[in-house]
Amino acid sequence: MNAFPRKWQHAVVTGGAGFVGSHLCSALLAAGTAVTCVDDFSTGRRENVSPLLDHPDFTLVAANVSEPFEVDRPPDLVLHFASPASPADYLRLPLHTLETGSLGTRHALALAHRAGARFLLASTSEVYGDPQQHPQNERYWGNVNPVGPRSVYDEAKRFAEALSTAQAETYGTDVGIVRLFNTYGPRMRGHDGRAVPTFVRQALAGEPLTVTGDGRQTRSLCYVDDTVRGVLAAAAHGLRGPVNIGNPAETTMLELARLVIGLTGSRSGIRYIERPTDDPAVRCPDITLARDKLQWEPLIPPEEGLRRTIEWFRADAAAEASPGG
Repeated sequence: MNAFPRKWQHAVVTGGAGFVGSHLCSALLAAGTAVTCVDDFSTGRRENVSPLLDHPDFTLVAANVSEPFEVDRPPDLVLHFASPASPADYLRLPLHTLETGSLGTRHALALAHRAGARFLLASTSEVYGDPQQHPQNERYWGNVNPVGPRSVYDEAKRFAEALSTAQAETYGTDVGIVRLFNTYGPRMRGHDGRAVPTFVRQALAGEPLTVTGDGRQTRSLCYVDDTVRGVLAAAAHGLRGPVNIGNPAETTMLELARLVIGLTGSRSGIRYIERPTDDPAVRCPDITLARDKLQWEPLIPPEEGLRRTIEWFRADAAAEASPGG
């Protein structure tokens, strides 16, 4: 449903060696778009883009977007996906996270403006904080603790949205904002602190799955292929947004843990641990806007997406264990 209809000549993807960013690079190249990936590898992995290095239309630029950066030719699309996105990363890199959301966004916007390119900001469901509205639509302003441990990520993204909007209003830059909800799939890192890779890694190792709190908190999981389709549909449409891109099928963390155990065939048990500070109790997108404007909705059922993710983790572990891996 809604393969992106617009053809770009050259796209710049900041954070292009990251989880979602690398999938975007692959999708754009497959559609005939030249891609420049900009990444400082603070959280991205070279392995994510190594299969693309021999592609004649792929360029890798090692740079921190918090500092001014250059690309070899003007783009007609800039996808700003650079940012630590997992709790383990943004808690480890708090200032870098804030700088990427502020200075990094400004530099990516400047590149798009100079080139007359479409600019798309990867924002997040975390702008809603621990929501008092459920499900969350784009008109909800959120419930965020501005000085809590998660604030470095939440507020970086909220500021990036404000900066992008101000840029569009002041200079007429073609800006779009997508709010991504809990994307999962191949190329996630097993120790990044997010639920799916944590549970899959633990289940494959035969370790207890660590469920925080009582496990009744919910998330809405969207397989990465669906997220990429939604992102590129938003880029092609020209909608400013913000627009939610996520799966409205909600699941508790305990249900997810049990599903992963079943799909892996693991004998792992479940171990309950302390719930993190400011951990949202619920998370579920209202995707009415995406359905109406982008003709987009997720297509991959959770069990199928998790099977693909588990298969990738198994293959990745086997590759690392092999000689020279």
